[in-house]
Amino acid sequence: MASAYGEGSFPLLKERILKDGICLKGGVLKVDSFINHQIDPSLLKAMSVEFVRRFADVEIDKVLTIESSGIAPAVVVGMLLDVPVVFAKKKKPSTMDNMLVTSVYSFTKNTTYDVCVSRDFLRPGEKVLFIDDFLANGNAAKGMIDLLNQAGSTLVGMGFLIEKSFQEGGAYLRQSGVRVESLALIDSLDNCSITIR
Repeated sequence: MASAYGEGSFPLLKERILKDGICLKGGVLKVDSFINHQIDPSLLKAMSVEFVRRFADVEIDKVLTIESSGIAPAVVVGMLLDVPVVFAKKKKPSTMDNMLVTSVYSFTKNTTYDVCVSRDFLRPGEKVLFIDDFLANGNAAKGMIDLLNQAGSTLVGMGFLIEKSFQEGGAYLRQSGVRVESLALIDSLDNCSITIR
């Protein structure tokens, strides 16, 4: 059985963060040159394969994420698993009826916004894996849990590319009984220095 923090950092991602990640004031880790603006497809594929390996012991009917930075890894994981991928939208489309809605607070943007998913795409009894780029305070993850509860779907786990383990999200989710697998665990960004477990 994995430890409380899964298997620890995935070497390829850990090396890339140390090489190309940029630490900004206020505990912000910038990875836009290879994850969430410009994407390195080879790294994306390797990370997605690692998620599939880590969650190989659970049945997965669908992959869920939230727009926009989680979409790329979620799609590749869904492709490898051969299951549909759904992303929660941060703005209600005029064409969407019969939707599930929850509120999510963004520390980065200092605002609360509604996210929505059509009930047609999250169904009762479906086993769902959530994939996203970052886990910090866990607000997006909590919102997705709320959507899944509204839908009657079952959360089988949450996978994050990068977890800021010095923030409360990971501890909250694990204490709530959620299986969390993070590919890179950032222990500190103090003094703009990146410390990875």
